[in-house]
Amino acid sequence: MGELLEKAKKLKVASKQLGMISTVEKNEALLKLADHLLTEKEYILRENAKDIEAGKDNGLSTSLLDRLLLTEERIEQIVDGVRQLIHLDDPIGETIEAWERPNGLQIETIRVPLGVVGMVYEARPNVTVDAGSLCLKAGNAVLLRGSSSAIHSNKALVQVMQGALKGTAIPEDAVQLLEDTSRETAAEMFRLNEYLDVLIPRGGAGLIQTVVQNATVPVLETGVGNCHVFIDETAEKKMAIDIAINAKLHRPSVCNAAETVLVHENWPYISELLSSLQDKGVELRGDESLVADYTFVKQATEEDWASEFLAPILAVKKVSDVREAISHIDQYGTKHSEAIIGENAENVRLFFQAIDAAVLYHNASTRFTDGEQFGYGAEIGISTQKLHARGPMGLKALTTTKAIVRGTGQIRS
Repeated sequence: MGELLEKAKKLKVASKQLGMISTVEKNEALLKLADHLLTEKEYILRENAKDIEAGKDNGLSTSLLDRLLLTEERIEQIVDGVRQLIHLDDPIGETIEAWERPNGLQIETIRVPLGVVGMVYEARPNVTVDAGSLCLKAGNAVLLRGSSSAIHSNKALVQVMQGALKGTAIPEDAVQLLEDTSRETAAEMFRLNEYLDVLIPRGGAGLIQTVVQNATVPVLETGVGNCHVFIDETAEKKMAIDIAINAKLHRPSVCNAAETVLVHENWPYISELLSSLQDKGVELRGDESLVADYTFVKQATEEDWASEFLAPILAVKKVSDVREAISHIDQYGTKHSEAIIGENAENVRLFFQAIDAAVLYHNASTRFTDGEQFGYGAEIGISTQKLHARGPMGLKALTTTKAIVRGTGQIRS
């Protein structure tokens, strides 16, 4: 608890200072941070190599090692992300709405920082810089709690970030890494309401649920993505096949990749769809009718309909109409991203009205659920909850509001 409490206290003080500095000062500090990351590139890579070596010794999978790996190119991409952030509008101080009451009181609501953000995440060390720089731009201090598998990388990155902030308007204490990665200390962090204003978990379902179920600090919940593409009977052949392939294969290991395709039983191009997916190396798991008709389709289990495969595996089911598709998504979806492909305006309206998800698509791939693709520049994660923020979370999601009331001596009678 010693390290946690000590750093949490520093963050609380730093957050007060952060809330009073200008956009120009924040941008100047972020530019210095970006430059310093490049200057210290060799040091960061040496420390990352220690994590890669330890990961190999501990039997981490190839995909996890890839998430963990930093290269010169990846560091340059991280730096580019920070530089892009500099050019984004600062949400702090923005007037959301303003009005005047009959008694002459002038009221406006403005955006202000959340305060101190606790970021809990898994292997990817790039999140250390992404989350840290996003929080700073939005005027928040940030406590970073990465996984033990990336501890050397994260320590190096935070050390470089803190070094860059020396002499800038952003206090170097505004970014802290919780180096104790034990579960016990994590559990204490989740209950540190006196110092943390919000927790943001980013990772697999297990991590997210652990935070949600054990935290007393409010949680901005990022979600897993069991995403669906529904191909209506009016769908244009090439468009539907292209979208299905892109949604599944553009990057199978991410949360906005499609995991299930629901296809109208009267759509005349089911064979071409399945053959195209199989030719691209997708393992297909289907309902009984599809298994009976296609030898290369395996029988889907109940678990398959609910799975986030994060791999070139796709569940496929024939449905009788849009309502059956909606019912299936209601049962198995995770409120992330859902798509309908087709030209029937009434079916599209019903799909959009009935489906409860953060992002809905008509004739487009689910892969666009992303902060950069939405024009936010960067994101802290994808929220599937309903309070405060939903969908890709950019700078504005890292703010809250404050009401400013200006009077001329009014008193309430």
